[in-house]
Amino acid sequence: MSLARFWKFVSFKIHRMKHFFTLSILVTFLTSFITTHIGIDDVITAMRTGNAGTVAKYFDNSVEISMPEKSNSYSKSQAELVLKDFFTSNPVKSFEIIHKGENAGSQYCIGTLQTKNGSYRTTIFMKQKGDHQVLQELRFENR
Repeated sequence: MSLARFWKFVSFKIHRMKHFFTLSILVTFLTSFITTHIGIDDVITAMRTGNAGTVAKYFDNSVEISMPEKSNSYSKSQAELVLKDFFTSNPVKSFEIIHKGENAGSQYCIGTLQTKNGSYRTTIFMKQKGDHQVLQELRFENR
C-alpha cells in the first residue's frame, strides 16, 4: 500500500467518524428534548378525559394535591385514590390550556378544568427527575 493510498484511507475514516459523532450528538439532543415534553402532554391528555390512572403514572414519590375542600401531600397510591375520587365526584367535560411553560427542567401548565359540577383553575407542576418528568403538584381552585 502506497503512502498516498494510506492517507486517503485514513482521511475517509476520519470523515466518517465526524459524521457519526455529529449524528450521535444530534440524536441525543433530540431524544432528550422529546422525552422532556412527553410527560406533560400525556398528563394534559389524561386530564381532558378525567383519567386518574394515566395521570398517576407520572406521580413522584410524594405529590401535593390542593383542592377547594382539602390540601395535602400524598404518596403515589394515596394521590391516585384522591384524584380518582375527585374525578368521580366531578366528571370532566373538558380541559383547556391557558398557559404552558418550562423553566430549568421543570414544566407547568395552567388550565381550566370544566366538570359537570363547575369550573376549576388547574395547575400542573412537573419536574425532571433522572431521564423523565414526574408530577409533583396538582392544584384545583374554584373559578
